[in-house]
Amino acid sequence: MDTTDVLLHPVRLRVVHALAGGRALTTAQLCERMPDVPKVTMYRHIALLAEAGFLDVAGEQRVRGAVERHYRLRQDRPVVDTDAAAAMTPDDHRRGFAAAMAVLIAEFNAYLDRDGADPVADAASYRQGTLWLTPDELAEMTAELRAVLAPRLANRPAPGRLPYLLSPIQFPVGPPSTDTERP
Repeated sequence: MDTTDVLLHPVRLRVVHALAGGRALTTAQLCERMPDVPKVTMYRHIALLAEAGFLDVAGEQRVRGAVERHYRLRQDRPVVDTDAAAAMTPDDHRRGFAAAMAVLIAEFNAYLDRDGADPVADAASYRQGTLWLTPDELAEMTAELRAVLAPRLANRPAPGRLPYLLSPIQFPVGPPSTDTERP
């Protein structure tokens, strides 16, 4: 199974997000974080991620006669890079987008179901807007966003620090403008 096939599944994407930032979790802890995912399903997806080279075993311990493994993301794990994205078919992109949306919905529902969830106080946001950009302006904006986000991607879990799921989505929503479309 290639990297794209492994990652384009909502449960596996959620596991990757849950292990971000250097966290090491057991399958039981992942099941607690995702109570909507059956245990058997979670075990199957963990095994697939480990087999595909995304996860390492960070440690093992005996619990009631069974071996409990702590998993973490491999730092050198495969990614869907620009070349892999370019090789994807339109149906692959549809599947990837659907998986990403399923993850957002599941994670947002899990957040809202927690005791004390307060979207306003927690700065939750799901705003959308349309930007009119030339290809050069889009490239410039993308570079600026990367420059702002890159230092924060290195952050690790620490007291007072919460994980935030950031999911920028952009795609053209129509044809290029013409002079006849102006008011």
